[in-house]
Amino acid sequence: MTLNVLAVDDSRTMRDMLSMALTGAGFSAVLAEDGEKGLDALKEGQFDAIITDINMPNMDGFSFIGHVRGQDQFKSIPILVLTTEAAPELKAKARNAGATGWVVKPFDPPKLVRALQLVAG
Repeated sequence: MTLNVLAVDDSRTMRDMLSMALTGAGFSAVLAEDGEKGLDALKEGQFDAIITDINMPNMDGFSFIGHVRGQDQFKSIPILVLTTEAAPELKAKARNAGATGWVVKPFDPPKLVRALQLVAG
């Protein structure tokens, strides 16, 4: 199954790793460096799933998730949070904002691919 995934992370290294993991699994990947650019990318394409970091400049992941969920056409797109953060209160904040799941960095590419297939398949 080919998924079109939007990955939002301010780290170039992480975007490169996500690109390799996603394209290696046969997915197409669009990469954005912060929440603002992620919202711009959403306007340009159709996505089956979104991956977002939390700590980013310009617009953090929580705000990004809130903006995505605030638009009817994007309400059903699964959103996975991919971050170094593991605090339960942050997970709850992300869930309350509309996140579908939470993955802690560093990530295992096959597990990330399986998680995407589960939430978007």
